[in-house]
Amino acid sequence: MFDIVSVGHFSIDSIMLPNRSAPFVVLGGSPAYVSFTSRRLDNTVSVISKVGSDFPAAYHWWLEQEGVNLSGLTKVEDAATTHFELEYNSDLSSRILRLKNRGPPITIEDLPKTLKARAIHIAPIDGEITCEVVEKLKSCAEVVSLDPQGLVRNFAENGNITYGPLPDPHILDLINIYKSSQNEIQAITGQTELDQAMKQIHDHGAKIVIVTQGASGSTLSVEGSIYKVPAYPPDKVSDPTGAGDAFVGGFLAEYVYGENLFRCACVGAAAASLVVEGIGPTFFGDKETIYQRARQLYEKEIKE
Repeated sequence: MFDIVSVGHFSIDSIMLPNRSAPFVVLGGSPAYVSFTSRRLDNTVSVISKVGSDFPAAYHWWLEQEGVNLSGLTKVEDAATTHFELEYNSDLSSRILRLKNRGPPITIEDLPKTLKARAIHIAPIDGEITCEVVEKLKSCAEVVSLDPQGLVRNFAENGNITYGPLPDPHILDLINIYKSSQNEIQAITGQTELDQAMKQIHDHGAKIVIVTQGASGSTLSVEGSIYKVPAYPPDKVSDPTGAGDAFVGGFLAEYVYGENLFRCACVGAAAASLVVEGIGPTFFGDKETIYQRARQLYEKEIKE
């Protein structure tokens, strides 16, 4: 029984930052950020992912050293790993995202036979997960969480992203927790008003809806009650990649042990504030620092 299992592609990320002439090439993908964050908070974690023969052995070693169980990682020798190129603008407020390679899809046959988890986080990054796979995963977990980013993003050759509807909206009927950006939830629901968009997700059955909004924080909706969760101001912003995934990792790490939901969101915000201080998934702080930042957010909101 794992605390959290993340399902989705690992990737090789080439991150181009404005103050450097050459890109940083690092491990990427939602499972990396979610797992590393959850491990900082002492959760037991595993992944279900698929990579190609080009997936560096150093990344495999790195994940194992962090305590991530890799029994659900499949390497396909005649395939290539998902590869993204991320090019940030001068103030890191926006980016051009290019999909350089798409890895092989995750199928029911790739799922471990004896999988059990408190929470399974579905986190596709390039359309690699089908509704059929999610239906199977639902029987393996107490809670199913979804970040639909990889199901609704369409990649143009110039790096521009457009958002479209879910390929199979039935996936929303299978989940307990939903998390996405504001652009993504608006594309999925067709609603321009955030409260209406969140309500539509709730109507499918999700108990918790989280919409991340960058430096503006996030919005948490729990069965119709809406809470504004502030962002924690980081000491510096080196690379915004993975902030939303770190948020989910922090949120779920607390949620599986029954913590107050607003506090869970504050822990997520604290984790997100730390990951942006490093490059790629290289910096998450420690448990004490995450909790200290989360406590400041929580107590500030309670006092107000």
